Amino acid sequence: MAAQRSADRPSAPRRTILAGARIARPSGVVDGGRITVEGTRITDIRSRGLDEDGPGAPGRDTEVLDLPGHLVVPGFVDMHVHGGGGGSFSSADPEECLRVAATHRRHGTTSMVASTVTGALDDLARQAAVLAELVQQGELAGIHFEGPFISPGRCGAHQPDLLREPDPAAVRKLVDAAHGTARMMTVAPELPGGLASVRLLADAGVIAAVGHTDATYDATREAVDAGATVATHLFNAMPGLGHRAPGPIGALLEDERITVELINDGTHLHPAILRMAVRDVGAERVAFITDAMGAAGMSDGMYPLGPMRVEVKDGVARISEGPTAGSIAGSTLTLDRAFKRAVTLDDLTVDQAVRALSANPARLLGIDDRVGSLAAGKDADLVVLDAGYDLVGVMRRGTWLVRPEGVRPPAPQGPGRRG
Repeated sequence: MAAQRSADRPSAPRRTILAGARIARPSGVVDGGRITVEGTRITDIRSRGLDEDGPGAPGRDTEVLDLPGHLVVPGFVDMHVHGGGGGSFSSADPEECLRVAATHRRHGTTSMVASTVTGALDDLARQAAVLAELVQQGELAGIHFEGPFISPGRCGAHQPDLLREPDPAAVRKLVDAAHGTARMMTVAPELPGGLASVRLLADAGVIAAVGHTDATYDATREAVDAGATVATHLFNAMPGLGHRAPGPIGALLEDERITVELINDGTHLHPAILRMAVRDVGAERVAFITDAMGAAGMSDGMYPLGPMRVEVKDGVARISEGPTAGSIAGSTLTLDRAFKRAVTLDDLTVDQAVRALSANPARLLGIDDRVGSLAAGKDADLVVLDAGYDLVGVMRRGTWLVRPEGVRPPAPQGPGRRG
């Protein structure tokens, strides 16, 4: 029995040290730092090199990666993603949903909320039941219902005949179907029942997001007062900003209670508009999302998006048939590309990009105690970028999903080093 107990006892966690890289810490980027990972957690992070003893010093059971010229940032957090890798979160197929998650993880998104597409309530409830199990297993960070409670005039890539008014009872049905894992729902607040539904969501601890809407400036302000806190892909699927009719964009930009989602793929937003939004609201109120559909990480071709068909040409997805044919249908974006665009084309600093892709969405989702920044005690979710900001490594909970290739380990440490 003693031998069996010994065999069952967990072994000491393997240690990994990432040394010599620039590290994006909450206080700013530091050069030549090191991160120590044991098991699934970050146990030490500092701006000193490997020639010092102390917590995290190399030992016999330690892997050390020397990363000069690289940047280490927190794993990305996507709070609005529909699909990828040829699959969709709306499939109600657990294996397909896992394939979507795996695709985005390889591109640095270590935490994600599964977004559904407008469908019949019973179909959405069935999808939610499947997704809820994956949330409970730790594969997903929650569920986002985008539709069916949105404006027919701003439906975008949602099937018009399946849209419905946001009756609070129907809203409650979907929230209940998620078994505590609903994190966000997009609502057009100008529709009958819209404000009551926003209040219901806020009271239930679910993010009420304003989007796919024809709301006026005043109606949008009412929605924020009722508890809405997010703008679903700001600028897209809503009236433009007018100098006499500022509409939802004007209300959402100016209110400090709102975090704005932005799709930084170069298609949904002109770079000047994206830069304007970031300047106007400040880095603390921006969350970059993908709004990705099944073609993310894949080649051009035909793909499903909920009950509709989408054609992807040159990386741009559009509805292929029906009354909304030609409408942009989500994106093929991955967040590693969004990060690179932010710091190379959009004039954002690394710190601003980290907030938009990691810290802010983690805070909104209530998971910033575990993810969203690099700090001791948090999950070892991190992304390694080369000097050109291209992804070369992804670690999730201490396991390499994409291992940095060609990285030279430092010379072995002498016998006097403490592990």
